[in-house]
Amino acid sequence: MLQDNFGRRFYYLRLSITDVCNFRCTYCLPDGYQCDNDRDFLKLAEIKRIATGFASLGTEKIRITGGEPSLRKDLPEIIQACKQTDGIKTVALTSNGYKLEQHLPIWADAGLDALNISIDSLDPRQFNAITGQDKLDTILSGIDNGLAAGFNNIKINTVLMREHNAHDLNTFFNYVKDKPVSLRFIELMQTGDNKEFYQQQHVSGQHIKNQLLANGWMPTIRNKTAGPAEVYAHPNYQGTIGLIMPYAKDFCNTCNRLRVSSLGKLHLCLFADEGLSLREQIQNDDVAALQRRIVSLLDNKQATHFLKDGFTGATKHLSMLGG
Repeated sequence: MLQDNFGRRFYYLRLSITDVCNFRCTYCLPDGYQCDNDRDFLKLAEIKRIATGFASLGTEKIRITGGEPSLRKDLPEIIQACKQTDGIKTVALTSNGYKLEQHLPIWADAGLDALNISIDSLDPRQFNAITGQDKLDTILSGIDNGLAAGFNNIKINTVLMREHNAHDLNTFFNYVKDKPVSLRFIELMQTGDNKEFYQQQHVSGQHIKNQLLANGWMPTIRNKTAGPAEVYAHPNYQGTIGLIMPYAKDFCNTCNRLRVSSLGKLHLCLFADEGLSLREQIQNDDVAALQRRIVSLLDNKQATHFLKDGFTGATKHLSMLGG
C-alpha cells in the first residue's frame, strides 16, 4: 500500500495522456495551446506498465486526464488497458466534452466507469466566451444521451469565477433538480501563468457551502477513492452539489491521489516543485523496479500544497496535469 510520511494512503491515480487541449479557457490557456516540450507522450505499453505498477501498490482508481484526452485516437485502447489491469476497480475520464456526443458509447464499451465534463457556464454565449468554443448545446446533448443510455456516473466540473458564473449559481442548482449528475464547484486556483486573473476572479466556495446547509442540503459520505469534493445531497434534487475548496484549512489532510504526467513524470502534488521521472522504469515489464521507484519518491511528498502562500510550483497552467 502506498502511504506517505503523514499517514495518507493513495488509492487514486490521475494519469495525463496529453497536455494538448483544443479549448482556450480564460483561466487555463487563454492564448490556446502552446507547445513547449517534445510531446513524447506516454505510449500505450508505458501506460499499461504504469497502471500495473500502481495497481500492485494498492491503487484502485485511475482517472485519465489531459489536456484533452479525447484528442488521442487511442483513447478507447487506453481506457480498456486500464480497466483490464488487475486491481483497478474504476476507470474515469475528465474531458471538455468536445467529442462526447459521438464517442461516449465507444468509451463506455471500452470499460469507462465514470465521466467528468468541464462546463463553466450553462449560458451558450458565456460558455463560448470562457472556452473559445460554441459547443455547449452539443456537450449537454451528449450528457443527456449518456444518461438515457444508462451511463449514470457523470460529474460536471465548474470553475468558480467572479465575473463569469458566480452570479448565476441558481442556474446550476436548477440543472441538477431533475438530472442525476453531480455538479462540483471548483475554486479557481492560482497557477504560474494566471496570477492577475486569479486575483480578479477568485471566489471562495464557503458561501456556497453555507447556502447549501441553510437550504436543507446534507453532506454525503466520502469513499476512499473519491476526489477532493465535499458532496451535498437534497431530497428534492436528483443530482448532487460538490465543492472543491483547495484554500480551505486542512484541505490536504485527506489527499488520496498521485499524478503522472503525459511525459511520464510522477507529480506528488498538483503544485509540486517538479515532476519526478518514471520513464526509465516503464521501458520494460520490470514491475518491481517501478514499484521501488514510486515508493522511494513518495518520501518527498509534502504535508500541504502551500497555495495560501502563493506557491504554484512547476504548474504553469492546469492543462499540464488535468487539474
